[in-house]
Amino acid sequence: MADNAVTTTLEAVDIVGLMKLLPHRYPLLLVDRIIDIDADNSAIGIKNVTVNEPHFQGHFPDFPVMPGVLIVEAMAQTAGAICIKSQVTEKPSLVYFMTIDNAKFRRPVVPGDQLHIHVKKLKKRGNIWRFACEAMVGGAKAAEAEISAMMSPPTD
Repeated sequence: MADNAVTTTLEAVDIVGLMKLLPHRYPLLLVDRIIDIDADNSAIGIKNVTVNEPHFQGHFPDFPVMPGVLIVEAMAQTAGAICIKSQVTEKPSLVYFMTIDNAKFRRPVVPGDQLHIHVKKLKKRGNIWRFACEAMVGGAKAAEAEISAMMSPPTD
């Protein structure tokens, strides 16, 4: 390593930490862990897809497929969690989903899969962020989208 090289320490958040950052709870907490957090610049969310999740009872019972809207929500939760984590406040803010652009679904996500949700900040202006997101299963892209979100002030 060169003498002038900068070493970056990437952080991780487990499920207990996520529940402190996000207001979501079962069945709508769709991220189990976030790894490789680089401030609000990028991170990888992990979602373990299991057959006992309630949406699989109706989507589709004979061939369970994770709904695309829930994959996009998992992307938004990963991005929202790193936005909140990057803020230096005692009480977390809420992050509101604003837009979904260029969403594409490449392959079905089924029970037994592990989603790796890669989020990368494209832009931040004031309290609004925009992220490029990819959901990967076993190294293959399952879905992608660009999302934007707005952080609200902490509520009492």
